[in-house]
Amino acid sequence: MTEAVTATPQQIANQPADEFLWLEDIHGEAPMEWVREHNARTDATLVNPAYTAMEARVLEVLDSKDRIPLVSKRGAWYYNFWRDEVNPRGLWRRTSWESYLSAAPEWDVLLDVDALCAAEDAQWLWAGASFLRPAPGADYRLAMLALSPDGGDAVSYREFDLTTRSFVPGGFDLPAAKTRLSWLDADTLYVGTDTGEGSMTASSYPAAARVLRRGESLAEMGAKEPLFSVPLDHLSGGVSHSSTPGFERDVAYDVLDFYNSRSYLRVGDDWVHIEVPDDVNVSLHHQWLLLRPRTDWDVAGTVYAAGTLLAIELSAFLAGSRDLAAIFAPTAAESLQSWSWTRDYLLLNLLSDVSSKILILDPAADWTATELDACPPLHSVDAYAVDNEDPEAGNDYWLIATGFLTPSTVYRGTLEPRERAPAALVREAPAFFTAEKYSVEQHFATSADGTRVPYFQVGPKDLTLDGANPTLLSGYGGFEVSRTPSYSGAVGRTWLERGGVYVVANIRGGGEYGPSWHTAALGENRHRAYEDFAAVALDLAARGVATAAKLGCAGGSNGGLLVGNMLTQYPSLFGAISCGVPLLDMRRYTKLSAGASWIAEYGDPDVPEQWEYIKTFSPYHLLLAEVKYPAAFFWTATSDDRVGPVQARKMAARMEAMGIPALFHEALEGGHAGAGNNEQAARLHSASHEFLWRALTGSL
Repeated sequence: MTEAVTATPQQIANQPADEFLWLEDIHGEAPMEWVREHNARTDATLVNPAYTAMEARVLEVLDSKDRIPLVSKRGAWYYNFWRDEVNPRGLWRRTSWESYLSAAPEWDVLLDVDALCAAEDAQWLWAGASFLRPAPGADYRLAMLALSPDGGDAVSYREFDLTTRSFVPGGFDLPAAKTRLSWLDADTLYVGTDTGEGSMTASSYPAAARVLRRGESLAEMGAKEPLFSVPLDHLSGGVSHSSTPGFERDVAYDVLDFYNSRSYLRVGDDWVHIEVPDDVNVSLHHQWLLLRPRTDWDVAGTVYAAGTLLAIELSAFLAGSRDLAAIFAPTAAESLQSWSWTRDYLLLNLLSDVSSKILILDPAADWTATELDACPPLHSVDAYAVDNEDPEAGNDYWLIATGFLTPSTVYRGTLEPRERAPAALVREAPAFFTAEKYSVEQHFATSADGTRVPYFQVGPKDLTLDGANPTLLSGYGGFEVSRTPSYSGAVGRTWLERGGVYVVANIRGGGEYGPSWHTAALGENRHRAYEDFAAVALDLAARGVATAAKLGCAGGSNGGLLVGNMLTQYPSLFGAISCGVPLLDMRRYTKLSAGASWIAEYGDPDVPEQWEYIKTFSPYHLLLAEVKYPAAFFWTATSDDRVGPVQARKMAARMEAMGIPALFHEALEGGHAGAGNNEQAARLHSASHEFLWRALTGSL
């Protein structure tokens, strides 16, 4: 195993004061001039006629009219949000089921975001809709639409009437903030938003929920006593209302950090704590309480392993019973990823060595489980309810299947006992490259501590194992996020068709093997994620796929921190690094954008004992003048209010000051995704892959 290159404690201690703090002024004149200058340099390096043609081919994929318009059912209608070259900011629209099944559905356009921008001289980006559930038998009429002014997490909410296809005159209208809301009834919302000092946590999320009634101003709401509030050093708090007939209730949540929370049920004027450890996930559905512990949980002498799914009737639990049913138990290879209720059944989406598996559980038959035969090996397949409140379609489910070489496909099936036929094909996405030329393989590398780390390899069937293949290694390794097989026409066109090999690493810190796989790389054990990724790089070299000079890596957000550590700690393993919307300055990350919300993942740099280990994976502090680094490209977005653009700015600036070459690009809108429309998305994808390809083939 290659030893990590790292700055000594003395070298870190002897570094001068942060000379690039001025770049933290996100919209300041001098920082933005620096951004524009570096964007121009990057354009001059990467943009040429061949690059422009490639970017156009990526945009063709993203704008394709043949893409699957994924829908969500509300009442009799199927809703979709759609972007293409004619509607770059998109259309919110709906259709009937019969029309959706046709080759050319007839769409009822509810909101044209491009037209709204033109009418209001604004740059709105769609961020979703929250519907008011109607009374049984009535049609859906009202929704709160979320619109972002720049693509960030802060959104404006406006009340919309589905029957008139227009915003409600004088209706609910909340300015841009990191708002959380829930409908109570047609004239009342539960709202957590920025109403001034003390209303938002240190993590920049709502600290309280209040009642907002029709006709009240935000100031009037803010003057009220909170319905529920949490301390400002917690991540967030709020209240949601369930209007399911027969199971109406209010639930409050106190999110301490990313992995610990407390749930409360409103009984009269009191909030009753659902008494489980803070790291147990709580989920309510009708009469059922589902619990999933993140660490082993001892209940009256019975120990339930992390990642187990437990069930009990809510009324029994509140009465003191702890007679829990273990309805799923993880194994060394198998983990629970998500679940979804139909009217009568519970669907479990599992991973077995990072391939999908689906179970159908019947609570009326003592949680008997049967497997849904719908998951080919090395594919990702997810099942979830169509609409469990619909009397006619309550046991229907969607099945979304995809693979590295298999375009996404949508099926619809039913779990009715006498109609358990295979799900029927609804829509199939087009292929954007010739899959027959390539193969998908799964391999396992051995990390520094002996852990087997899986990874997927996609490349030509006739791949020559001589180490000369330009190879892109992608990873994430954080927040219990699983990297699973998925089809990308853009990757096919910008990497595979050029003759490259594409690799996805399933390193610790992710959720591929459940919560234990994640917790293995938290805090002081963060190095395990980086050792896993390095082990995959070494295994690719040992198997003859790619030498270091031919191996590039890419990651965004937490994945940007990952590849930033590959740059600074394992520079000899890679020929190029593409680092997007990244965390890099771990000394100040808690003071930048939403950074305080991730202390549970990384630790708190303001606690001296924790800074001792955090500084060992802070790329901004690990740069050394005497080390030869691979080519690097940093990309970010001005409007990213989650990670923020300043970390990428500062890293590129420090490398430049040290005489270490690096490219930098900052999109001026688009939020944490880095792109507010398909054109911007095509630009960022193409620039990253073009940079890596040229660096690995000696043409940069």
